[in-house]
Amino acid sequence: MLLESMKSRRSIRRYTQQDLPGELLEELLEVASRASNTGNMQLYSVIVNRDRASRERQAPLHFNQPMVTEAPALLTFCADAHRFVKWAEQRQAQAGFNNLQTFLAATIDALLFAQAFCDAAEARGLGICFLGTTAYHADQIIEALALPPLVVPVVSLTVGYPAEPLPAQPERLPLAAVIHRETYRDYTPEAIDTLYRAKEELEANRQYVAENQKETLAQVFTDIRYTKKNNEYFSEVFLKVLKQQGFLS
Repeated sequence: MLLESMKSRRSIRRYTQQDLPGELLEELLEVASRASNTGNMQLYSVIVNRDRASRERQAPLHFNQPMVTEAPALLTFCADAHRFVKWAEQRQAQAGFNNLQTFLAATIDALLFAQAFCDAAEARGLGICFLGTTAYHADQIIEALALPPLVVPVVSLTVGYPAEPLPAQPERLPLAAVIHRETYRDYTPEAIDTLYRAKEELEANRQYVAENQKETLAQVFTDIRYTKKNNEYFSEVFLKVLKQQGFLS
């Protein structure tokens, strides 16, 4: 049942007005807390925003995507070493967690927790949508959610009951594009052409290229969606966040 659900999954950006029961949300979070994590330290936290006013205040930080306010809940998953460090201090232990290694471990923990939550939510008929905007405005989200040192937001998601009609399932590259046997196999020009052909030939993607007045789909990604200028700017913002929150000296 879970495999079938995962095979048909899609990001849900439109939700019904049906409320998300608090007991169901708690159950899903409990299930998600069973996900694998680093050394069983659970270096993560999640901020659950169900109050509409709170979600409306955060909407600009997610580029005012409608689902932030329309979904009954917004969850922000954080890399969190703060709680563990406080526990260590209260137990006469000194945790050396103010470093990049700990941030990476905590980020992995938070993402495993988030994905486990999504799998559980979709198995119960709910829809979710990951928000990549969290890392862009991490500094402002930290302020909005009152996050203490050694806590950094890494991803957010909306959750609720999907509205009809459901969106089409997005395309994926063939498995040959991402699976390597024993060692990494580099890509020849011919392999790149083969692996990306179906994606590039989709009518929706052809239209996407035409609407943006570009020659190739790759140019839409590099020149419009994820530009070098924006990537460098948000990289600087995030590095400042890591220093501000104590993960980098």
